Amino acid sequence: MAFSLFGNHRNWKQEIQSLTDEQLVARYARTRDAEYVGQLYERYTHLVFAVCMKYLGNEEEAEDTVMLLFEKLLEELKHARIETFKGWLYTVAKNQCLMQLRHRKTVERSRDALLKDLETEIMESDDELHLINDNKEEDHHLEKALGQLNEAQRRCIELFYLEERSYHEVSERTGYSMNEVKSHLQNGRRNLKIILEKPRES
Repeated sequence: MAFSLFGNHRNWKQEIQSLTDEQLVARYARTRDAEYVGQLYERYTHLVFAVCMKYLGNEEEAEDTVMLLFEKLLEELKHARIETFKGWLYTVAKNQCLMQLRHRKTVERSRDALLKDLETEIMESDDELHLINDNKEEDHHLEKALGQLNEAQRRCIELFYLEERSYHEVSERTGYSMNEVKSHLQNGRRNLKIILEKPRES
C-alpha cells in the first residue's frame, strides 16, 4: 500500500509538471489546490526575483517581495482572467516593485518634512541656530534622538510624520485613544527638541 501511495504521489507530481501555465491557473481557480500555484512558483521564482532586483536593487527586499507576490497569487488567481501567465506575472511583479518604490519615496519625503519641521522649531528658539549646520549630520542626530524616546512617543511620531498616517489611523494601529495619540505626539516633539538641544558628543 505504501508503495502504491508513493507511486500515486509521483504520478500526481508528474501530471502537474506536464501542465501548461494556463492549465495550472485554470485548475487552481477551479479546485483552490495550492499545489498548482506551487508549481508556478517553482517555474518562475528566478524570473520574479530578477524583476524585483532590477527595480528594488536590494537582495533581501527582492526575496521578501518574491514571497509576498506568490502569497498574493493565491488570492488573485482565484478569479483573474489570464491569457499568458508569464507576461501577466511580469506585469504584476513590476507593479508591486513600483508601488514599494513609491512608498519608499513617500517615507523619505515624510522624514525630510519631519526634519525641516523640527529644525524650524529649534531655529525659532532664541539661541539654538548653531544646531542646524549640516543636513546629513542632522539626519543622523535625529535618528539617534528618536531612539531615545519611549516606545509610545517614538511609534506615534513615526506613524504620524514618517508614514503620514492620520490621528485616527495612528490610534487604530497603536490602540491608543485619540487624546493619547495627540499627547504622545506633543510630548515626543518636546522631548526630541530637548534631546536635539543637548551638546553633541565629539
